[in-house]
Amino acid sequence: MGKDTLVKPGTRVRLANHDPDENGGLAKDDPEVEKRLGAARERMGDLQARLYAESKQALLIVLQAMDAGGKDGTIRHVMRGVNPQGCSVTSFKAPTTEELAHDFLWRIHQYVPAKGLITVFNRSHYEDVLIARVRKLVPKSVWGKRYAQINAFERLLTESGTRILKLYLHISEDEQKRRLQARLSNPHKGWKFNPQDLKEREAWDRYMAVYEDALSKCSTAYAPWHIIPANRKWYRNLLVAELVADTLEGMDPKWPEPVCDLSEVTIE
Repeated sequence: MGKDTLVKPGTRVRLANHDPDENGGLAKDDPEVEKRLGAARERMGDLQARLYAESKQALLIVLQAMDAGGKDGTIRHVMRGVNPQGCSVTSFKAPTTEELAHDFLWRIHQYVPAKGLITVFNRSHYEDVLIARVRKLVPKSVWGKRYAQINAFERLLTESGTRILKLYLHISEDEQKRRLQARLSNPHKGWKFNPQDLKEREAWDRYMAVYEDALSKCSTAYAPWHIIPANRKWYRNLLVAELVADTLEGMDPKWPEPVCDLSEVTIE
């Protein structure tokens, strides 16, 4: 399944060629969906326990999407199978004055997972080649260098024992409109609506262009991107859960050996 979503390193991404309505030939009420999702969560729980006990590797999950793209929902529905003791979520907002006084990766590096842990980034260092470009927060002479700097940063993490799983949740412009409207119509979701979302929506085409650049230039053999069709939330959750489980399985964490010969231990 991962191969279907994988951005092959060195290829040029055209998001128009990726259908955000893709459903894998399944239906929401298909028993196979819940069966596979449950199996993926069970694998995640077992593998996370091993990862935590082994404490030699870490997993960083990077989530990027347009506004209302489903990052929060993905975290809520997919990560419910893991132990909170070994998993954290970090959301990156507009940088503070202190953060702006450092290089753009300084604030990111502080939150990468320690060995044995899983961290989910809700938005990430990629904002510095996305919103920074669309809003023209920095000149091309600055953001143009950041793709190589990001790749070098991710290589450093990878070579230090951190596996990186990067997921772009791909929704359509029409689906975003429906979700933003739902925030306006639902009294329990109104708090999530920000008038700035409408200004960002006006720049949809520019965002698609800069996302294509980021996905193309920063999908590497050691930290590739995956494009997740995300109009259908249930299918998005299934794909992400299976990718997380498959990634942990590929890391192959081992239960550590006991510190002593347990056969000689007697508890009185």
